[in-house]
Amino acid sequence: MSGFLEEMHRSSAQRVAEARRREPLAALERRAAQVPAPPALKLAGGFDVIAELKLRSPAQGALAAAAHDWRGRVRAYANAGAAAVSVLTEPSRFDGSLAHLGAAAQVLAPLGVPAMRKDFLVDPYQVFEARVAGAGGVLVILRMLPREDTRALIDCALALGLFVLLEAFDAHDIALMHELVEGRRGATALLAGVNCRDLATLEVVPARLLELAPLLPAGVPRVAESGVATPEGAGSVAAAGYSLALVGSALMRGADPQGLAAALLRAGRAARAAH
Repeated sequence: MSGFLEEMHRSSAQRVAEARRREPLAALERRAAQVPAPPALKLAGGFDVIAELKLRSPAQGALAAAAHDWRGRVRAYANAGAAAVSVLTEPSRFDGSLAHLGAAAQVLAPLGVPAMRKDFLVDPYQVFEARVAGAGGVLVILRMLPREDTRALIDCALALGLFVLLEAFDAHDIALMHELVEGRRGATALLAGVNCRDLATLEVVPARLLELAPLLPAGVPRVAESGVATPEGAGSVAAAGYSLALVGSALMRGADPQGLAAALLRAGRAARAAH
């Protein structure tokens, strides 16, 4: 595990310990059972976008001012046709919070779009937190935990009716992804993602998306994470076989997030239709 992921693992584990002291798991589970079902993830079958609410990037710094209308941006994503909205909830390096997730889920629910908790999850407790906040999905980073702990996160999410984006960084991660997917072939709520960010430098290496695409499991929607910032980039990953792109920084920095998200969708769908 890289130094960055080790830092995030420690921070995440500390947050879980503090949360458990405030509210035992049994109490959190009871609350989760009372939350209305979130909108289901609906894919167009060609190319879709998971748009991201990310206030800060460790590599790029602040992506939005403190007074930024991020609720309006979340609504713009949905109006553009985003399949889901990823919400960073990690506080120390991304300025995220569970409150952001809950507020985004409230904005999105009437529009029929699910929110996804994006964080460095280390414990099923955090999956229940996501469910209580109204999320319809969670991100699971395949190299964060031992294999059985990763299985526990996935099983918990699927049992709660959440979709799971499995995130890989290299061929070793993808080998584990195959193993995890194979045991859950009946689960339609799994997504196979490749994050092309270099964990040592935190720089984005878009070429990795194309290099790793052929290794991903067949029959599972493929998600290009990081590295897509333009319609041309969306077309490139769509032509390589990805059926979704998760786009954060470009949409957060853009003055017209709805227009950019719509342009990414058009380009990706045109590329898929041509192949």
